[in-house]
Amino acid sequence: MDFQELVLKRQSTRKYLPDNVDKKLIDKCIEAARLAPSACNSQPWHFVVVDDREKIRIMGEAAAGLGMNGFAAGVPVIVAVVLEKMNFTAKVGSMLKNKDYCMLDLGIAVEHFCLQAAEDGLGTCILGWFDERKVAKLLGVPKGKRIPLLITAGYPDCDIRKKVRKTTEEISSWNSY
Repeated sequence: MDFQELVLKRQSTRKYLPDNVDKKLIDKCIEAARLAPSACNSQPWHFVVVDDREKIRIMGEAAAGLGMNGFAAGVPVIVAVVLEKMNFTAKVGSMLKNKDYCMLDLGIAVEHFCLQAAEDGLGTCILGWFDERKVAKLLGVPKGKRIPLLITAGYPDCDIRKKVRKTTEEISSWNSY
């Protein structure tokens, strides 16, 4: 498939088949994320892949609340994205320019993960709403480290939806705002 087809295929999947996911497919997603660019090649990420059903249930409960993410307790895989320290150069640049480079880098790596998953027939959903402390404790993430995002993954049990987006004219301009 070409890139535009891939972009149209990639969506936030909230309904999955109960089938286990081939670890080789998740490894391909991790490899795609590993190859993502980052400020000063800092690579400020660590991916904790969870396929243990009991841990997924607990993580799903941690992600559910106020009507959010109720589907997460029954997914085949959840990946916790742990924020690691930036290297010195990226950290200094981030402070000097008042831009959170590590979070930008994480977003790029996570989307690489999700695009690879879509190419291989997996669905994903990026979650930011969850009890971070509960997840960190469950996974043994060292104190002081953050988990900004979770990624659910599995074989989708839904059709590709038509994307509803703003027009190109609403989101872009040339030569001035």
